[in-house]
Amino acid sequence: MQAELTPEFLASAALVFLVSLLVGTVAIRLGAQVLIDRDTGNRRALATALIGALVYTLVGYFLGWVPVLGPVLMLLAWVGVINWQYPGGWGTAAGIGVTAWLVAVGLLFGLAQVGIVSPEAVGIPGV
Repeated sequence: MQAELTPEFLASAALVFLVSLLVGTVAIRLGAQVLIDRDTGNRRALATALIGALVYTLVGYFLGWVPVLGPVLMLLAWVGVINWQYPGGWGTAAGIGVTAWLVAVGLLFGLAQVGIVSPEAVGIPGV
């Protein structure tokens, strides 16, 4: 069964993508702000969410099928994007990732409770 590309479907898909990307961006920005303790900007968080989602998806496409190792490599790739975008090394990047994941879960839970979104986000793995 395949979805038809009606204007309503496309508008809905675009809205879901934008809301999820916004949640991912806010979550990464807050995670970075908490761990780095300075304002790193919305553009960097947006770029990190977009690039992180792309890298996570590509690694998942090529290696996600490998038991245990595939998902670990997907997560490491996502943390690698954070490490590339923000100062502080791999430990800080992992901390930003954990904080971003927790923030995204909280935001999406709240938005899902009022019927705005389903609980998933672009740019944050496993959410």
